[in-house]
Amino acid sequence: MKPKTIRDSQVIMAHEAIPPDANPSGNVHGGTIMKLIDAAAGVVAKRHCRHNVVTVRVDNLEFLSPVYIGNLITVKTSLNYTGHTSMEVGVRVEAEDLMTGQVTLTSSSYVTMVSIDEKGRPMPVPPVIPETEEERRRYQEGKERALRRKERKGKIG
Repeated sequence: MKPKTIRDSQVIMAHEAIPPDANPSGNVHGGTIMKLIDAAAGVVAKRHCRHNVVTVRVDNLEFLSPVYIGNLITVKTSLNYTGHTSMEVGVRVEAEDLMTGQVTLTSSSYVTMVSIDEKGRPMPVPPVIPETEEERRRYQEGKERALRRKERKGKIG
């Protein structure tokens, strides 16, 4: 399987928050943000493996600051690490007040996606090639997180 670069699959998605995205106080629902995270991570994973993917895990999702109706929600996603059938996608969510231009980090997380065949069985993914120092650091950290996840899974199962 031919390796691919990280830049081959990176995605930035944007969504202007509208009233159906929020509660009566004008705060965007966490579930709306989670859906955007999952959608963007799925696109990155599909672009990398060119197969259907499923979400297996979302790590460390915290809502650091609120998002309001009218904010531009930007979801920046990039592949961090690939295993045999899984991929870790790093996600950063920002909210921009379109009236002032102020951009705020609202959340970040790691999403593990698995490539599946037409019968829903896991299938191999191409290796990823980190090219920059930042990408190599993120790859190594993703590899370490993947090993810790496997260790925890072994203890639970």
